[in-house]
Amino acid sequence: MFDEKYKFTCVDRFLRYIKYDTQSSDESTSFPSTEKQKILLADLAKELKDMGIEDAAMDEHGYVMATLPGNSERIVPAIGFISHADTSPAVSGENVVAMIHKNYQGGDIVLPKDGQVILAKDNPDMADMIGFDIITTDGSTLLGADNKSGIAEIIDAVNYFLTHPEVKHGPIKICFTPDEEVGRGTEKFDVKKFGAKFAYTVDGQTRGEVETETFSADAMNIVFHGKNIHPGYAKDKMINAIKVAARMIDSLPKDSFSPETTDGREGYVHCYSMSGNEEESTLKFIIRDFEADKLKEYEKYLENLANETIAQFPGARVTSTVVEQYRNMRYVLDNYPEVGDNAIEAMKRLNIKPLMSAIRGGTDGSRLSYMGLPTPNIFAGEHSFHSKTEWVAIQDMEMAVRVIVTIAKVWEERA
Repeated sequence: MFDEKYKFTCVDRFLRYIKYDTQSSDESTSFPSTEKQKILLADLAKELKDMGIEDAAMDEHGYVMATLPGNSERIVPAIGFISHADTSPAVSGENVVAMIHKNYQGGDIVLPKDGQVILAKDNPDMADMIGFDIITTDGSTLLGADNKSGIAEIIDAVNYFLTHPEVKHGPIKICFTPDEEVGRGTEKFDVKKFGAKFAYTVDGQTRGEVETETFSADAMNIVFHGKNIHPGYAKDKMINAIKVAARMIDSLPKDSFSPETTDGREGYVHCYSMSGNEEESTLKFIIRDFEADKLKEYEKYLENLANETIAQFPGARVTSTVVEQYRNMRYVLDNYPEVGDNAIEAMKRLNIKPLMSAIRGGTDGSRLSYMGLPTPNIFAGEHSFHSKTEWVAIQDMEMAVRVIVTIAKVWEERA
């Protein structure tokens, strides 16, 4: 049983962490992509050390790793809990002003800055938040609940174990990472050094989520090669690569295949960048589907469409490259059902309905699973990530702490 008299610390920690600007950059080639992330990460390492976690430290890449030693007589596998410190490059995370809307009674939440409104119709989970206390910003920045709420919850769970030594658990490994938002969160991750056999990223949305499946993902660049010449003398000579690329974009299906027309288990192709000039223009695509084999179908489709496009511009050429990004972690986690099962058991013990959902995206857990560390994702309570209307409920954060503690207890009991 969880100590009902326990005074949670996750909210106070969270409100402190969001004061740090940890925005990552998708244009940087350094690691981490922004040095300012390491300011918070270094302070997190110190915080853990001050709590009594002796090996807590940040390495040269910004990864914070720490171990809470087990106190069980059983041989329990080491399990890890992971969250990321960076926030999205899309919206500023500087000078965050937090607001707490106590005893939410339904409806939209109007924020005082920038005309921002959290619309109930766009946030169906708000229907389950009646009576809860919801944390938002003033509307001028994102909140940073993605994923500083997860960090706060993990550290609060550690605090619970330290203040309740009678609660049995195996070795618990903790890691806070940089650069998850730019897809590089595992780039320098040392699985062997981390030392966990299984792990959980605490980076999900709705209470009860246990996510053991993600998209599979590739990136594809299509480059159109034209022929530039002085525009004053270009008649019957110029091949404008910009127009060739635009023709292909215009040829893409209008009612299928794209993010704005798909949901559920439907995959998509998404052109997120167009750049270049008359001589050479590049279209950058991301390709997503839950079934890895379908990625090849999408890639072949785009290749054929590109060839059909240049046929309309005699003399134009096209080249393309595909880069594998990540694969559905289900293919790994199916071999280790106990990882998901133990999280589900923890939810049930806390009277939470487990939600086995598939992520229409990827997590660090996708890559970590293929690096030898099976890692599903569990909820942290964060909503409307990457936006100025981001929010998290205090009661969901506290429940996430309970879940982390209970997962560790389940692993100990089933060892």
